[in-house]
Amino acid sequence: MHAHLGSTVDNDAMATLESKVSSVLGDRTSKVLDSTFGIKSVGDLLRHYPRRYAVRGELTDISTLQEGDEVTILAEVFSATNRPLHGRKGSIFEVIVTDGKAKLSLTFFNQAWREKDLRVGRQGLFAGKVGVFKGKRQLAHPDYELIPDGNDVDSAVDEFAGKFLAVYPAAGKMPSWKIAQCIDLAIQGLDEVPDFLPDKIREKHGYPTLHQALVQLHKPADLDHAEMARERLTFDEAFLLQLVLAKRKAALKSLDAIARPAVVGGLLQAFDKTLPFELTAGQREVAAEIESDLSQSHPMHRLLQGEVGSGKTVVALRAMLTVIDNGGQAALLAPTEVLAAQHLRTITKLLGNLAHGGMLGGSEKATQVTLITGSQSAAARKDALALAASGAAGIVIGTHALLGESIVFNDLGLIVVDEQHRFGVEQRDALKNKAHTPAHLLVMTATPIPRTVAMTVFGDLDVSTLRELPLGRQPITTHVIAAVEKPAHLERAWQRIAEEVAKGHQAYVVAPRINATNNEDADMDFLFGTETQSIASVEELGPMLHSGPFSGLRVAPLHGRLSTDVKDSTMSAFSSGEIDVLVSTTVIEVGVDVANATVMVIMDADRFGVSQLHQLRGRIGRGTSPGLCLLVTNAMPETPARVRLDAVAATLDGFELSKIDLEQRREGDVLGANQSGTRSHLRLLRVLRDEALIESARESAGKLIQEDPDLSGFKSLNDELKLLETDSATDFIDKG
Repeated sequence: MHAHLGSTVDNDAMATLESKVSSVLGDRTSKVLDSTFGIKSVGDLLRHYPRRYAVRGELTDISTLQEGDEVTILAEVFSATNRPLHGRKGSIFEVIVTDGKAKLSLTFFNQAWREKDLRVGRQGLFAGKVGVFKGKRQLAHPDYELIPDGNDVDSAVDEFAGKFLAVYPAAGKMPSWKIAQCIDLAIQGLDEVPDFLPDKIREKHGYPTLHQALVQLHKPADLDHAEMARERLTFDEAFLLQLVLAKRKAALKSLDAIARPAVVGGLLQAFDKTLPFELTAGQREVAAEIESDLSQSHPMHRLLQGEVGSGKTVVALRAMLTVIDNGGQAALLAPTEVLAAQHLRTITKLLGNLAHGGMLGGSEKATQVTLITGSQSAAARKDALALAASGAAGIVIGTHALLGESIVFNDLGLIVVDEQHRFGVEQRDALKNKAHTPAHLLVMTATPIPRTVAMTVFGDLDVSTLRELPLGRQPITTHVIAAVEKPAHLERAWQRIAEEVAKGHQAYVVAPRINATNNEDADMDFLFGTETQSIASVEELGPMLHSGPFSGLRVAPLHGRLSTDVKDSTMSAFSSGEIDVLVSTTVIEVGVDVANATVMVIMDADRFGVSQLHQLRGRIGRGTSPGLCLLVTNAMPETPARVRLDAVAATLDGFELSKIDLEQRREGDVLGANQSGTRSHLRLLRVLRDEALIESARESAGKLIQEDPDLSGFKSLNDELKLLETDSATDFIDKG
């Protein structure tokens, strides 16, 4: 039966998980598995897990099939007819299959010989791509595997004799049942698999051994066994990941850093006296955690997450001043030049005279703040480099340009990374390497992170959260505007902006594109499946608004392709009230702080993610007047895009929105910020669904590292960890 799977193989030698697939299945099949799924070893094959199980006697619900779906269905032959083609040679053999309620057509050209196979009443698995022809769903030339008749003597040893039929992620050349046959052969030839999970942890949870789990997931006696096998293998993924993070955390604690405790009568105390507002309880609590970290002789490794406008910058600035009080310097790494320039303005303004170190009128405790970006003039760059190298600049703000070889610090004591998800591992390491001794690290994000993601992605970081907004922050009202259904509502949106400007306020209009042919985010079409025509762009929208509803208003464009000087001067003019309406791409998404801006219209809002919309909305309501955010869309009611927008309009709670955002994204995106190594390790784990499992794995991993920091008593576990740590998959967990 399996002869078609490949060439002759040596069946006497038992296979291990590391064995090549070709040793079990032969060269031809192994080449198809490799080219189709990247399966090279027996372990890879056994970790190609079933998507679901078809139950004998319970046929697939055909009515749920969608056009374009690649499907494997369990169905029964209802009728079979062969008829000649009209007007040309050949015949068409049409088989109708049913689940007892709905029917599906299978079509074969010039294959009348299949009549003897596909007889009425036969059941089988049928695989192919669902098409629609003359209003009827069909599979053209599907692959199929018929289930043996009940009186078939060989059925007792056939893989279809079991009640539960594993259905696998499949592809054209390798349908589900061929994968099942391959896995069956691999299991038959598999030697006992050593189990890396310590016995006491396995027994505590009542899990099967690794060998049992791998067999039971593919060939379950019942669904309870399948579920327990899946849970064991999911736990393995969570446990290994948490062990990597626990080891990394322990390694960080063993590094020697210069302690930078709070200094009485220093720059920080001088700054606190000049602050025109009181810190919130949350800011004081997080500041105390950071102060405690900085006073230790091992590096701080902390994630500061906080809602848009929760005051992270002030907390980070106080940490920088603590380090400066101890003779060190702080580097603030920002993802864009707009954000870096904004940080420079904000920090300089907050410090006042304390930013004029060594200058006339500067305080004796003062330091200097400098900026390093890729597009600044040679003279400005030379000055900034000198200030960083001499230590005169206690705070050095910059973009990726800070990572250049020419950038030298006198004593880099603290690295602050803003919007950390925008930076890769190598970039953070490049900055760390500029410190003479291990530097303290504070990473910040305004994208709220659900607890399970924090445990899974940032498990080696201590997490601080700012939830409350500073006093005086105004509420933001959000409405969805259906441009197609109610065009008058869009006209009203433009009127609202004009009314706000008449009151002395300012506004943002955000578009997803710079111009008609360019998409700022090429992935948007793919991610959200939206149409590509008539997408708003800055270069078209600005002139249209200026000559129409905003006639007489001061309107200016802002996007990533403008020169740094133009971007800076535009933002400065907007900040000082010289521009009424900023028509912009998402370059204003983070860090832009103009208290007088009260209204924002986001065009084609369905083209942005939930967190991105929340970030954009956070640019308004930052002063004493309430904010209004209008989400304009062509998405129809009850479509996923519209549901997403309605969710954003319904709440200002970023943590709630981040859960909605993650539920709609692929797991690799959730964990990896496009560092797709995740997919090679995390096949079963789902961070939102598996919170309890992750919590349990984290606890078990932490205890084990405490008892045996080097895991010297657990050789097979150590070997498994080394595989994971050397795999590119760990890129995504190296967030520090």
